[in-house]
Amino acid sequence: MNDVNSTDGVDGVLDEDRAAAALTALGVRSGDVLLVHASLRSVGPVAGGARGVLGALRRAAGPEGTVVVPAFTTENSDTSPHYRARVRGLDAGAVDAVRAAMEPYDPAVTPAPSMGALAETVRTAAGAGRSAHPQTSFAALGPGAGRLLAGHRADCHLGEHSPLARLYEADARILLLGTGYATCTAFHLGEYRMDRPPRRSYRCVVAARGVRQWWEYEDVALDDGDFATLGAAFEESAADGDVRIGRVGAAACRLVRLRPAVDFATDWLTEHRAATVR
Repeated sequence: MNDVNSTDGVDGVLDEDRAAAALTALGVRSGDVLLVHASLRSVGPVAGGARGVLGALRRAAGPEGTVVVPAFTTENSDTSPHYRARVRGLDAGAVDAVRAAMEPYDPAVTPAPSMGALAETVRTAAGAGRSAHPQTSFAALGPGAGRLLAGHRADCHLGEHSPLARLYEADARILLLGTGYATCTAFHLGEYRMDRPPRRSYRCVVAARGVRQWWEYEDVALDDGDFATLGAAFEESAADGDVRIGRVGAAACRLVRLRPAVDFATDWLTEHRAATVR
């Protein structure tokens, strides 16, 4: 693990130049593939807002670098925590109205409001791509986008047939920009790599040949409730260079190698979740 110092923009608004310099000081290199989780509120004011942050990321990663973000859509599912919170306390008629109003997933236009401003900025940027999964899509911008996003099977949220596995193959790095390990989506790939992980049913609205319909499928039961603890354990044992810590603006940030993080997660989840079941 490496601690680095970076420009913090204490004089007020962080501009794109200083944000890019801070990312470079953190360890972002030209040509990097970055899976980014960001809390812009933690970073503080940046000139241009989310667009300024994306500009800084692309400058730090260079023309050969690729920026990837989760573009998840829980709003079109009736098996998601978002849906349960939305219909809590409603009568049957109101619940039916909510379900009837749910729009099917369209990778070209469906927003991902719960993923934050940076994710939406990447998703809507000129030249960006998005994977096909109706619940856990990823958006990406850069020369590696097409390869990383291709083949995201609709019955595989975050496993071997998802962009997470392609990011693993690409030796990507995870940028936690003002967020913690609780938001580290890559750990979910470790869930799939456990021996016989638990599975559950999911349901969402899709458009099949232009016809709106509900689709139910089975996949690994995703659970991020222990990811903060998992991340702390990984960081404590991480090899030199696997985790770099610094600041961008007002935010504490981490730059993490995805491969060792997923490998550690697979072993840690196997041990700790099995112990919980016993």
